[in-house]
Amino acid sequence: MAGTRVSELAKELGMTNAEMVQALVDLGVAVPGPAAFIDAETAQIVREMFQEAPSSAARVVEVSPSATVKSLADAIGANAGEVQKKLMEQGMLVSVNQRLSTDAMRSIAASYGVSLKIKVEDRPAAPKPKRKGSQAGPQPRPPVVTVMGHVDHGKTTLLDYIRKTNVVAGEYGGITQHIGAYQVEVTVEKERRKITFIDTPGHAAFTAMRARGASVTDIVVLIVAADDGIMPQTQEAIDHARAAEVPIIVAINKIDRADANPDKVKTQLTELGLVPRDYGGDIECVPVSALTGQGVNELLEHIVFMADLLELKADPNAPVSGVIIEARLEVGRGAVATVLVQEGTLRVGDCVVCGTVHGKIRAMTTERGERVAKATPSMPVEIMGLSGVPQAGDRLEVVSDERCARQIADTRTRQQREANLQRSRNLSLEEVLEGLRKGEATELRVVVKGDVQGSVEAVVGALENLPQESVAVKVLRTGVGNITENDVQLAAACQAIVLGFNVRTDQMAQAAAERQHVDVKTFQVIYELTDAIERAIKGMLAPVYEEVPLGKAEVRATFRTPRGAVIAGCYVTEGKVVRNAEARVVRAKKVVFAGRVDSLRHLKDDVREMAQGFECGIMMDGFNDFKVGDTIEVFENRRVEPE
Repeated sequence: MAGTRVSELAKELGMTNAEMVQALVDLGVAVPGPAAFIDAETAQIVREMFQEAPSSAARVVEVSPSATVKSLADAIGANAGEVQKKLMEQGMLVSVNQRLSTDAMRSIAASYGVSLKIKVEDRPAAPKPKRKGSQAGPQPRPPVVTVMGHVDHGKTTLLDYIRKTNVVAGEYGGITQHIGAYQVEVTVEKERRKITFIDTPGHAAFTAMRARGASVTDIVVLIVAADDGIMPQTQEAIDHARAAEVPIIVAINKIDRADANPDKVKTQLTELGLVPRDYGGDIECVPVSALTGQGVNELLEHIVFMADLLELKADPNAPVSGVIIEARLEVGRGAVATVLVQEGTLRVGDCVVCGTVHGKIRAMTTERGERVAKATPSMPVEIMGLSGVPQAGDRLEVVSDERCARQIADTRTRQQREANLQRSRNLSLEEVLEGLRKGEATELRVVVKGDVQGSVEAVVGALENLPQESVAVKVLRTGVGNITENDVQLAAACQAIVLGFNVRTDQMAQAAAERQHVDVKTFQVIYELTDAIERAIKGMLAPVYEEVPLGKAEVRATFRTPRGAVIAGCYVTEGKVVRNAEARVVRAKKVVFAGRVDSLRHLKDDVREMAQGFECGIMMDGFNDFKVGDTIEVFENRRVEPE
């Protein structure tokens, strides 16, 4: 067949299949999937848009996958202290001899303009992976799926059916029900595939993990009952999935009931911006019955297909990195935590740090209660041996020894205590924006609540009409009624602010806002609200400065002090000369030096400024090569308020 296959073009340009399909859709080219063909002209247009020009200046350095801060700094030719400072700015407090994750090393190398190559170290004692033909480096991993939905819509029933089916498949015995994550195996096109499900206790844990920067979930399965339709918690689940930028698969449950109406559910989803594939959109809606098992296999097949589009990979030989899904204290076992491994291979005996908790792994068990010696990427396990109970969303990292783990945990505990003392009040809108100002693509995220739907639509319309060339206003959620704790939870997870119009904040929401330092603002006049957002946008814009001339002075003589410094004897021809002001030396219409007026004297007295028509002596920090006839132009940089 003539043309270029979408998947081949994606591989050529270093893009995923999903990114390539989306790029073609943006160009107005409808393709059914990565296996489709496109004509040569379209392929060339895509190449010109996304092909990067080769950079000859990029320096490539090779480091070990278990490189420490010091070895990385030596490889890229940087100071280890500077590397530690950059890591601290990214929220990572590490010692000089601590191993870094692959993502952290690449981030630091990119900040120095260096391209990083991870070399594979030989490990003779390590057993070879059982997967046929597997090589070192990133390998395909099972998808991590979170099932969310309104209460009583069948979330638990669906998960129980999938687990029960997995046991009936003949491989496993009883299942430990209290673990927060588990894996199942499904057969898709005669191939056995694994899927990891996270059984979180509602949106609270999902929000907690998002708030701590843990991108755990690859796919969200949204459960909607065919008889009830979209409910409040369904809307909240959609908001959380969108905020995390995670693809959604909708499972329309309870289709075995007589009053089931799947078309009503699809219409409601369309109104919320989730357009089903039947209606010309890209959201997969699968009718299922968690009670009878109807459609469950089809749902699992769609999950596997979505995972293939995402091309999920992880390196089992990389430094270990994982996320705490849940943790508890058990009598006789101590602190027990459910860990989802994301990179590397976690082993019994490893020394680990989880937030402010440390320890040495004494034992690991699967969701079936079976003891295992190691856990690979996307595999959930329970670990024992921690010094305390970590929080959901805390990062798990492996360090060299128990002493190092204890030092890191103690340092984090001290820093957390100091941060809690400093953050004894609500963050203001300006302080929230200060954290966002560091990003290149600035975005102001808001949650909007109003007294009636008309007010909400008016507020959203006013926000959308604000000038957004440099700062985009993104509305995460809208709703009618008072500001609730769920609104504050979403804002905390997404670094957003809550705006209320003619509504009040209930007591639990106020407590949550104080506890999580979320800025909640209420207004009675819409113009006050839009004015506040405009001021916020101006505060988020990068500062703009303009040069304001202060004066000029002509050099008429030069004098050298006993210490070797040169003083320019000048006559002020225009304006005034100010001490400590910015200045440049102009000779034959060319700038020979730019700096600051370090010293300004009239006769033998130090003066702050000298006006036009007076003589003075000028010294500039770092410059002694004054010549008679030079012109010293004095100016200041003033900040310009954005329009």
